[in-house]
This record gives sequence, C-alpha cells and structure tokens, in this order.
Amino acid sequence: MSDTPNQPRKTVPAPKDQHLRDLADCIRFLSMDAVQAAKSGHPGMPMGMADIATVLFSEFLKFDAADPYWFDRDRFVISNGHGSMLLYSLLYLTGYQDMTIEEIKRFRQIDSRTAGHPEYRHATGIETTTGPLGQGIANSVGMALGERIMNASFGDGLVDHHTYVFLGDGCLMEGISHEAISLAGHLKLGKLIAFWDDNSISIDGATSLAESDDQPARFKAANWHVQKIDGHDTDAIRAAIIEAKKVTDRPSLIDCKTIIGFGFPTRAGTQKAHSDAPGEEEIAGAREILGWKSPPFEIPQNLLDTWRKIGAKGRPERTAWAKRVADGGKGEFDRRVKGELPGNWRSAIAEAKKELLGSEKDLATRQASGIVLNHLFDAVPELLGGSADLTPSNNTKAKNQVEIKPGEYNGSYIHYGVREHGMAAAMNGLSLHGGLVPYGGTFLTFSDYCRPSIRLAAIMKIRTIFVMTHDSIGLGEDGPTHQPIEHLSALRDIPQLAVYRPGDPIETAECWEAIMESPSEAALIALSRQPMPLLRKTSASENLAAKGAYVLLEAEGGERQLTIFATGSELHLAVEARTILQKEGIRTAVVSMPCRLAFERQDAAYKKKVIGDTRARVAVEAGVQDSWDRYIGLDGEFVGMHGFGASGKIEDVYKKFDITTDAVVRAGKKAVSNLK
Repeated sequence: MSDTPNQPRKTVPAPKDQHLRDLADCIRFLSMDAVQAAKSGHPGMPMGMADIATVLFSEFLKFDAADPYWFDRDRFVISNGHGSMLLYSLLYLTGYQDMTIEEIKRFRQIDSRTAGHPEYRHATGIETTTGPLGQGIANSVGMALGERIMNASFGDGLVDHHTYVFLGDGCLMEGISHEAISLAGHLKLGKLIAFWDDNSISIDGATSLAESDDQPARFKAANWHVQKIDGHDTDAIRAAIIEAKKVTDRPSLIDCKTIIGFGFPTRAGTQKAHSDAPGEEEIAGAREILGWKSPPFEIPQNLLDTWRKIGAKGRPERTAWAKRVADGGKGEFDRRVKGELPGNWRSAIAEAKKELLGSEKDLATRQASGIVLNHLFDAVPELLGGSADLTPSNNTKAKNQVEIKPGEYNGSYIHYGVREHGMAAAMNGLSLHGGLVPYGGTFLTFSDYCRPSIRLAAIMKIRTIFVMTHDSIGLGEDGPTHQPIEHLSALRDIPQLAVYRPGDPIETAECWEAIMESPSEAALIALSRQPMPLLRKTSASENLAAKGAYVLLEAEGGERQLTIFATGSELHLAVEARTILQKEGIRTAVVSMPCRLAFERQDAAYKKKVIGDTRARVAVEAGVQDSWDRYIGLDGEFVGMHGFGASGKIEDVYKKFDITTDAVVRAGKKAVSNLK
C-alpha cells in the first residue's frame, strides 16, 4: 500500500543536482504549456516523473535520435499513456527530427503528431500505442522477451538492449498488469525495468479510495527485483537503475515515490494535478517555485543544447553496431529486422496444400492449420507460436518448434498460461520489437478477454496473429459459456482487423498465406473444432481466399437465381443445399466469404461478379446475423444463431438451432419467393 497522498505545497524539495533539475524542468514546462494551450491533457504525470526520465535518458538509455529505428536501441514505453507530453517533450528535446516545437504547440489537435495518447507511427520514437491502462506494461513484457529471443539467435554483438517502462497506479489496478507481471517474472526477463509512478493519486482522489494493495510485495511474489526510492532524488534514481541493471535473472521494479504535478503551487499532490489545463495562475506559480524564467514553449539554449547532446550520445555505439552488422554480411539478421520473409516461404504453403489434398479423412480447420504451421515454421524461423494453455486444442505448436523456458530463450514456442489478455498484449510487444512474427491461440469465445489488445493491434497496423479455435456452437458439449455467438460479427466490426474463417483445409492454407503476406495488418483466424469435408479438391494457382470472397460453385443451367453466402464449418451446408436446390430447378451459386475485410478491398467489378445480380440471397453462419445484412439485404434470409447455444453433441446442437442443410434449402426457397 502506498503512503498517503502528498499535500499541496508552495515549495519543492531542494534538488541533489541543480543541472538535472533544470533539465527535468524543461519537460515540466513544455508539458504544462502544451496542456494549457490545448485546454486539455494530463500534466500531473510528466511533472511527477520528469526527474526519473531525465536521469534515465541522460545517463542510461541507449538510443540515437538521428536513427529512431536502430534495432539495438533500448525500448522506452509509457504505460500510463495519458502522460504523453512527457514522451513528446523528450522526443523534441533530444532532437527527433519529426517532433518539432510546432508539434508540441499542436498537442491534441487534429492531424498533429502529438495526439492525446501516444500513437504508434504518428511520430518516430513512439514505440507503441498506449492509453488503455496496463497495455504498455504488457507490451513491454513482449518487447523484453523479443530481445532475449533475438539475442539467443544472434548474440550480444547484435542484440543486447533493455526495455524500460513507466507505469502508474491505474496500470497496476488493471487486471492485465497481473498477467503481465506474472509472465515476466516467470520467464526471468532480466532486461525489463519498470518505474512505478507511486503518487497515491487517482482521478477520484486518493488511491486509498479503491485499493490497499502492497504493490512491492506483489511484484516480489511474482519473482521481480524490487527497490523503493524517492522519485525526485536524482542520486537515488541513478543508484536504483544501476542496481536494477545488475540483476539479470529477474525483471526489476523501481517504486518511485513522486509528487503528482511537481511544482504546481496549489495542485501538486492532489487529483487536480492529474488532468485538465492548470490555468495561467497555476503555471505562473510553478514558474516562480521552480525559478523558470522562459516564456511558454521556449527552452533556454544551454539546456536545449545539453538535451540535444543527450540525443546524440548513442551515435558512436550505433555506428559500431552498424559496422558489426555489415561485417557479418547482414543476411538472416538483416532480413528479419526488415520484416522480410524468406524467399521460399510460399513453397511451404504449396507443400501444406499437397499434404491436405492427400488426406483421406475430414479435418477440422484447427487440424489443417496445425499442418500448415508445421510446414510454415520450417520455412519461416521467425514464426513465434504460443497458446493460453490450450496448445493441444489450438494446434498451435509446430512439430519442430522448441519451447521457451525461464532463462532459456533459444526457442520458438511460448506457454502463456491462462493469461489471454496478457498474451495478446505481449504478442503486440513482440511484433513491435521486430525480428519475430508472433501468433497465439485460445478459444474464440475468449477473444473477449483479448479484445482490447486485438483492437490496439488493428489500430497500430502490426502483424500480430490471433489464432482462435472452437469457433462456433460446433464445439458442442462445453455449452453456451464456451460457444462463440456474437464474436465473429463483433470482431469484424473492428476496423483494420482481418478476420478469416476458412471453410475447408485448402482455404485454411490460403488464409495463412494471406496473413503472412500482410506485414502491416493484424489478423485473426477462426478455426473449427469439428471435422469438415474437403470442398476444394484441387489447389488453385491463385489464392482465392485472399480475395476475401469468391464463387465456390456457380449456378448451372442459366442465370443465377439465388446466392448462398457461407463461411467456415457451415460452408459445406451451403454446398449440400445447392445440390438439392439445383435439382429442384433453382439456379444457385455458393459464395465462400472467408474474410470480409479483404473482400471489401476488391474493385467494384469483382464484388459485383461475386455477389451477383439476384436479390435472392441467403447467408449461413453459426453466429449472429449482424455482419451479413449488408450482403443479403432486406429480402435475404439468414440461417444462424439468434440467441446463446446449448450443451450437447455437435450434431444435436446444430439440429436444435436449425442450422442444417434442410434449413438452408428452406431459406433459399423463401428468399426466391420473397421476390415474387
């Protein structure tokens, strides 16, 4: 439990080092001036953590502002992303080219690089998108793990860096923090160092209103090295970082007791410092207390010069590193750092298709996915698999993958434990770190536990791959708690997330191929528990699933009268229904739609050809109707779920909810009759 909140004060503790205090005040005044100009924002965290950031950046952080993408740079993450002005101030002060003083002045304005919370890709030096509390600490676990895995492959000469993360009380209240902290401690991620902004303040007031946790004890119980310091004592900060860096077999927490809004005359140490514009009078008082004479947005030249030198101090080390890379002939390391796949990776897809076509039994798409991964991993060594304690069910472990264990990182498969949210966020961190292509599995219904991190992966446009099996009522006996109903439609509604639901083994291989060739896109592949027939008897030269939708079977005997749309385990029902409808004189086409997002990217002519001219349309999917209305229209029919599922044998569950071949036939006839 933290100490009681600090009280408002009109003085501040004397600095141990006046020059470091002056450098920290550059962060404080840029932050408060930007928040004041925007008339919104969060000045409290930047002002409270400025001393910590100053010591870290000036004396420890390995980076070169002139090369933000230097692979062996230290990673710096602010999990308490509302304090974004601390990061933006540091980027400007240290000389990142695209972070100008004009961008600082445009804080929180439309199309600025300085969004309210840090946005990946908006500016160089922003390592991840944070804002939802706790995501940053979980991302940092992935980054630190990525560093160890790459180090195991390429050695200290090419990969040897730390991950530093700032986090607040709110981050530690979020449940994801427990998952992340536990996983990091278990894996002994000694190059992860976290700084807790222990200011005892939340938006509602003192943190004691809502929690009384002994946070240091919590970290210690999770196998972390823990220190407690005064977060404004630069000597103590320095000593703590030195000590943390000595610890190699555990991650480190530095509990920094800070004053939120440090320097404010009436708001410091209170919830009023957390957010909103402080007001001109409060800022004037801070200028007097801290002895800051410069006008808004102006940094004294001598201090700016010092900060720019800090931004360049890593240049000799980066140059030496680049020479080592060049002397090694680049090759595999260079390829992986650039995010390029091996030249022959598509041959693995071809071999997987060959094996799938040769199978003499029906396969669940999760089984087909496992076969594809066996071939893919052998061709793409950077594939990093994992599961939230469902490896045998998800079929996510390729036969040649080696498990990563605590302190042993020369592997390619992670046991995340029952930590779905932590897994998803850690995978985002792994993807952001670079050199690896992470995928992880759980049941589709538990995508709810992962959803905040899935959404962030989509926002950031990063190649994180979510493998979700047991994708419908077809999982059977486990019943409605485990049967995803609304999930497919809800996930399809996340912008920029490619949701794939293959309808047979060949489509499964094609979906994996489409996912792998999209380096700037988050993807989710939904896979069945139950076996399904092989509908595609040959391997087309063109990846049909990559188009999002295609005509699997065209109508015969004349112009199309009816179109049946289907995905996944219901695709074969559509095929069977078509056979019956064709015999009864209804000219019927079947459209497989494994990925709506990919289909919507096709040109108008292709979409028109696939959808067809007839308004008689049926969609069949063992989920809710929501994501199908745009295709079937007001005259169309839907065969699927209209409520929650039930426990029972798979075939009995499908019959109970009338998702059968006969139901599709009836719906097809009704859709045709609706137009008469």
